Formats: sequence, C-alpha cells, structure tokens
Amino acid sequence: MRRLLAALAAALLAAPAAAADTAYVVMSDGGAVARAVTTAATCPALTIDGRATPMTVRFAAGTMPQRPTASTAENSKASAFPVTVCDAPLPAAARQASVGGIPLPLPRRVVRRIVVIGDTGCRIKAADNAAQACNDAASFPFARIATRAAAEHPDLVIHVGDYLYRENPCPAGNAGCAGSPWGYGWDAWAADFLTPATPLLAAAPWVMVRGNHESCARAGQGWWRFLDGHATAPHHDCDAAADDEAGDWSPPFAVPLGRGAQVVVLDLAIAPNRPLDGGDWRAAAFERSYQSLAALTVGARFTFAADHQPILGFSATAKSGTTMLVPGNVAIQSVWGSHGARQLPPGVDVLLSGHYHLWQQVDFAGDVPSQFITGFSGTLEDVVPLPDRLPPNAAPAPGTTVARFASWIDGFGYMVLDRTGPRSWRAAVHTVDGRVVDRCMIVGRRSRCDVARVPAAPPAG
Repeated sequence: MRRLLAALAAALLAAPAAAADTAYVVMSDGGAVARAVTTAATCPALTIDGRATPMTVRFAAGTMPQRPTASTAENSKASAFPVTVCDAPLPAAARQASVGGIPLPLPRRVVRRIVVIGDTGCRIKAADNAAQACNDAASFPFARIATRAAAEHPDLVIHVGDYLYRENPCPAGNAGCAGSPWGYGWDAWAADFLTPATPLLAAAPWVMVRGNHESCARAGQGWWRFLDGHATAPHHDCDAAADDEAGDWSPPFAVPLGRGAQVVVLDLAIAPNRPLDGGDWRAAAFERSYQSLAALTVGARFTFAADHQPILGFSATAKSGTTMLVPGNVAIQSVWGSHGARQLPPGVDVLLSGHYHLWQQVDFAGDVPSQFITGFSGTLEDVVPLPDRLPPNAAPAPGTTVARFASWIDGFGYMVLDRTGPRSWRAAVHTVDGRVVDRCMIVGRRSRCDVARVPAAPPAG
C-alpha cells in the first residue's frame, strides 16, 4: 500500500498540471477549502507543505439554462461557464499551500483582524433604470477597496453578500459602462467580483455570505460554483427552477475565530420584505436556521451571526419629500420573532449584514445583539440618508429599544474589526482611501461609536 501511495504521489508531481486562473480559500461547513477556477478541463494540483494533493471537480464547464429576471427577453441570456471549478480541503496543520503556483492564505488559529465588506458589484439593471459607471474607478471602486483592505493585513475577510449586479446590457451610448459583460455567467462574475477582488482574495481566507442577488432566479448558478461554503449536493445548483427550494437555502455553519469566538454563516437571502405565513416553505427553512444557530452558539464565548438581510437595522425612503424609516426584514422577523423580541438566539452577540448600501450600527437596550451593516463596498449607494436623529420610539423590530445608532452614507468603504479581548472588538469604518470616518467599541452585545446618534426622546406627557 505504501508503494502504491508513493507511486500515486510521484505521478501527480510528474504529470503536467492544469493552470489555475483564480485560486482562493473559502471557509466552509467542514473547515478551510482551497478553491480554484481554471479554463482547463482538469483540476490543477494543490500543493500543501511541498506535497501535491489532487483537487476534485466541484462544477464542470458548461452553459446553464437561462434564468430570466429582467423586464424583457432581450435582457436575459443563458449563463455560460467555460471554466472548471475545483475544491480540496486544507488540513488545519498546513503551513504552506498553493494552487498552480498561486499561493493561498491559510486560516489562523486565532483571528485578530477581520475585514468586513458587502454589496460590491456594479449595478446595471434595466428594470430600475440603473447604469453605474463600471469603467470609472471612482464610481465603481471595488478594486480600489480590495487593494486597500488587503493592505490592512486581515486574518479573515467576511463578505455579507451581493457580489454580482451586472444583470443587463449597458444602455447604448453610455460610456460609463460601455463594453461591460452582463448576465449571470463567468464573464460577469469575473468582471464584478473575482477579478477586482484578487488582492483581497490573496490576503486572507474568506467567509462568503449569500446575498439576494445570488438567489436562484438571479446569480445563484455562479454562487454555488464559486463561493458557497457547502459541499455540492444534487439539486443544489440553481440550474432548474423546479429545484429552487433546495438551491435557495442552506443550513448555517460556524467558522471558528479562536479562543471561543466564532462567526455563524446564515443563508437567509431569499427572504422577501413581507411577513411569511406558515405555508411558505421559507418559514420552515428559516425556523431550521434559527434552531441551528441557537445550537451552534452553545458553549461559544462570542458569536457574530452573518447574514445578508438586516434583521435589526434601518433603511430610509422618501415619499412626498418626507423621509420615512423602513424597519429590518419583516419576513425573518415574522419567523424568528416568535422566539422573543430580541429576534436572535441568546448566544448571538453581533449581527453582521449588508443589503442596505450604507454603513450602519445599531445598539439596543437589554440583551438584544448589536447590528452592523456594511453594504457600502462598491454598489451604487442608497440615495436617501437616515435622519440625524431617529424618531421617538423608532424600532427596527417589534419589542426592541434603540439605545444608540450611527450611520454613514457619504461614500464607499470597508470595516475593520480588531479583537481587543475575549468578548470585545474595536471597529473602524474606512473610506476607499483608508481614511477612518468612525470608530466603535463592541463589548458583548453592546456597541458604541464615536459618531453616535442618540434617538430622539419621546414627547413629554
């Protein structure tokens, strides 16, 4: 047997290996995974501590069925993936690893610095008459953010969802996005995420959170191929509409941060912004998520819960010249709120989300976990800012009381979390160029920021 294994290893080293166009590390439900994307039909070799290890095909190249979501058939097309996506687990004891000559960042036993980003794609959507200037680094700065965030030397990157926004062709005569690839295939995924993210993918392993843009009816085919942290399974690919219930939800999993801290990854992106009735399959799926999250927090000293949809945050809309607050996602609240006003299981300390194209922090009275939103890393920003002071008794979910909040909507950026103790972190909100516009302290479930906005007092009497 030893001779056979030695012969197989020698054959791997001697055989010409496929080249990897892109390689990165995804934190998965089974630990760290090396993932590679190649134009070859076979997988490149993964080298771990000087030894070649075979990778397995996660998804073969192919053109997948059209998933039309745009307003006209001309604005939808089949998803072409002329690339092979490969996987291989990374042993916890590995010291060095590379794929096709591309060095891979390895997980640290104790994560001390985390970069948090979200909503990074360039928005081109005919139904919304939106055409972001993808060709302008100031208007679409994700590549600049990735480079600057990589210079922070993070131990881990958390992306809170929405990676692909180039859903339709650039309008004729629009120089800002002229020539942009579009749709849900490889060319759009490469332009919107994998190419601009290259320096940050090389800097640290990633926790990938699914966004609503990665639902099966949109960019879910690429999500399962390139980013999802679960092993492949039948019907979990978003290729056939009949399989969307399987493809649009997956169970939570925990990523250890060392010393009893963790990030629990939640796939709740398919939630609409309306209450769910008991007959909706999503209600049952979200209840399973809640129970799994509760179980995963048992014994942990500190838990970040990462999901795309803000459960405990605010957005704003303007009607007839008046700014009106929009509460957190009511679909998730309609299921999770049955367990109590705090919405999340008792073991959750901080909720990390995206979806709203801004940065935000909300701290609550009582034992409700703090909410942070980092949906400001490249996508066309929300145009309605939150008020300087929340209206009296404003609450993102029934039964919650806001103690303080902060928000920033004046540009793009990223957030850095630095560990300061067993249950404490320091957060810094950075602009594209790295300038700090706010600093926060997190101690357990409570958070406080320098640029804090205290809710307005209720009227007397």
